[in-house]
Amino acid sequence: MKLVTFRSGNETRVGVIDGDDVIDLNKADASIPTDLRSALKQGFDLVAAAQRVIDSGSDHRVPYASVTLAPLVPEPGKIVCLGHNYYDHAKEGGNLKPVYPLIFFRGASSLIAHDDPVIRPQVSEKLDYEAELAIVISKRARHVKREQALDYVFGYACFNDASVRDYQKRTSQWTIGKNFDGTGAFGPWLVTPDELPPGAEGLSLRLILNGETMQQANTSDMIWGVAETIELLTEVLTLEPGDVVVMGTPAGVGWARNPPVWMKHGDRVEVDIERVGRLQNTVQDEVTAG
Repeated sequence: MKLVTFRSGNETRVGVIDGDDVIDLNKADASIPTDLRSALKQGFDLVAAAQRVIDSGSDHRVPYASVTLAPLVPEPGKIVCLGHNYYDHAKEGGNLKPVYPLIFFRGASSLIAHDDPVIRPQVSEKLDYEAELAIVISKRARHVKREQALDYVFGYACFNDASVRDYQKRTSQWTIGKNFDGTGAFGPWLVTPDELPPGAEGLSLRLILNGETMQQANTSDMIWGVAETIELLTEVLTLEPGDVVVMGTPAGVGWARNPPVWMKHGDRVEVDIERVGRLQNTVQDEVTAG
C-alpha cells in the first residue's frame, strides 16, 4: 500500500493511492485521522482503514497527478539521521571504517515534499545531494532488540538529505549544515512493509542529477540495517509514533568528486529506490523579501 500526505488549502491530509487516484481517507471515513502522525500516535490501524476505504469503492478521490504533495510527516517529533552508514561513503571522505554511526538531527522546518524546490541558500554555493532510505516509526520504541525491531516500522520512503557542505564543516557537529530551510526532500509516498523485503534490504538506490546517475548502491550495503539501527537508537532514546529515521547515503556525493559537483539553480535531482519510489525536485536559488 502507498500512502501520501497532500495539501488541501492550509491543511495537510492523508490519502491512499488507488490506481491513478488518491482517496482522501478522512473524507471517505470521518473516523480516520486527517494526518499520518496523529493516526500513529492514536494507535489507529491506518492500513486496515485505508483498505476498507479502497474496498468500499469510495468516490472521495482525485487524480494523483492533480495533487500537491506535502512531506510524508510534515512535523515529526524527531528526524534522526545517520552518517557514515555506507563504508564506501565513509572511505571517500577519508574516514576509517566506522564502529558506530554518526548521528545527527534534522528539524521539521527543513522538510520539503516531492516536486517542491530544493532551496540553494544565499550564503553558500556548496549545496550537495544525498540519496537515502527513510523509515517512519509506527509505535513507541525503547530498548527494542533487533529481532523485534521491524515490528516498529510503519513504512519506507525516499529522502534527499541535501547538505550545505561549508556550513557542515564549520563544526564537528554536522547539524548546522543539515538544517537549512528547504533542503530535506521526503516522499513522494510511504510504502508499507508488506510491499518490500524485510528491512527494505536488497533494493537498488540511486541519485540522479540532470539525468546522470551520481550515486548507485544497494540497501544491503548499509553497515547498520534498519533493525540494527532501531536497536542502537532505542538503547539511548525513545522513538515515538511518526518519528523519522534517515538511513545514510552511499559514495558518489558531490563534494568528494574532482572537481566537486555542487547543485545549482535549475538542476533536477532525483532519489530512486527500487520498489519504494522516485523522489523528484528542482533546485532553486533562495529569494528573500526586499
